[in-house]
Amino acid sequence: MATAVPHCPPKQDLPPPGGYKKIPFARVPPKSYFTGFTTIGAYVAVTAVGLGIYYLTAKKVKRDEIEMRSAQNVIFPILVAERDREFLRQLRRNRDEEAELMKNVPGWEVGTWYGEPVFKTLPEDTLVTPIFKEFYAHSDWKSYAKRAHLKLWS
Repeated sequence: MATAVPHCPPKQDLPPPGGYKKIPFARVPPKSYFTGFTTIGAYVAVTAVGLGIYYLTAKKVKRDEIEMRSAQNVIFPILVAERDREFLRQLRRNRDEEAELMKNVPGWEVGTWYGEPVFKTLPEDTLVTPIFKEFYAHSDWKSYAKRAHLKLWS
């Protein structure tokens, strides 16, 4: 059989000698690091430093904008000339393609309608700008679509 456990009387949990500590319930204000004058002084100092840095940066930005505008003014005529050269190249490609396509048609002259000038009132050396679809008639569809929908993207 099992051995018998001796019977111990229950021990009651009592407060420590001298009692529990007092519960602090009084209001403890937060520690103040700055007074109102030091806060205002710090604000004024930070604002003055910030304005100084802003002034120096604004001068640099303005100087850079003037330089960029000058560069754009210098390069603009070159870009316009390149655009015009490419325009004339495409007109020549269109003319050569028309000559190749219509070489077997009797009486066909490039730039005319069976020998009749299309614009009768203009001198022969006048450049008539073709309409959009006529300009891209002999180019690939991708170039045409890219240029046709350019206004949608800007």
